[in-house]
Amino acid sequence: MEKITTLAISMSDRKGPASGGNDTPFIVIFTDLDGTLLDHHSYAWDKAKPALDTCRRHHVPVIMVSSKTRAEMDVLRKKLNLPSPFISENGGGIFFPKKCIGSVPPGTVFVKNIWKWSIGTPYEILVQSLREIREKLGWKIRGFSDMTPEEISHLTGLDLVSSRLAAIREYDEPFMILEQDDKDIDALFDAAKQRELQITEGGRFYHIHGKTDKGAAVKKVISWYEESYPQVFTIALGDSPNDFSMLKQVDHPILIRSKRDFPEIAERFQGMEVTRETGPEGWNSAVLEILGKIIKGGIS
Repeated sequence: MEKITTLAISMSDRKGPASGGNDTPFIVIFTDLDGTLLDHHSYAWDKAKPALDTCRRHHVPVIMVSSKTRAEMDVLRKKLNLPSPFISENGGGIFFPKKCIGSVPPGTVFVKNIWKWSIGTPYEILVQSLREIREKLGWKIRGFSDMTPEEISHLTGLDLVSSRLAAIREYDEPFMILEQDDKDIDALFDAAKQRELQITEGGRFYHIHGKTDKGAAVKKVISWYEESYPQVFTIALGDSPNDFSMLKQVDHPILIRSKRDFPEIAERFQGMEVTRETGPEGWNSAVLEILGKIIKGGIS
């Protein structure tokens, strides 16, 4: 964690609005959900509660960035008591609470008590494109649009109510490939590229979406905060390749340890921190440690 100490010293010399004192920067945390803030299997976040409480006390926004839908995330942010913006469906949509700092970005619309900024490809186009790709390749591919809530529940471990929320999609189609062992996965990525779409690999599913990703959406949110705060220090936490674009956008990227190894990570992300623990336990330790070093006088 030597890099954090260096960053803390350099950032503490910069003047600007503070989350912990008058000479510290405004800190913003971006976080993946499944396998990161939430346990990969149980979806519990209790082990991250001390760090979440600390963020709340020091007015550090925690921005959820996920492949989950707005419907899922809106329920979750209320349970977690997170009044910050959030990013749904791999960067397809950015949502701002009714009460925001400053003004919401141009292009947002007020829908169901929240400001919605659509930057992704409409869901109907994605579903049709995935079906065309399936026919072209002759692969057995099942997207969420092919599944019942019961099947989604079985595959994800979500209850039926949550599975129905997961099926209310706007910008991203999760899918799985059956009998994948003998498949040339590059053919799948090429087929999407030909349709000016992208495919990313998440913790459980592949995802097809437009030319947006978590990183592009995170960059937009950072710019929005910078309109109100002259000094912004950003942190991001994720556990899979789907999070790499987000991790590249921030001052301090943190990879949450998982069962998978990413040997290329050191080359792509200089100074990347990898947690010792997995899931919300790793999230909690990493956030408490970095906040303790950046916020003047430590945290309590």
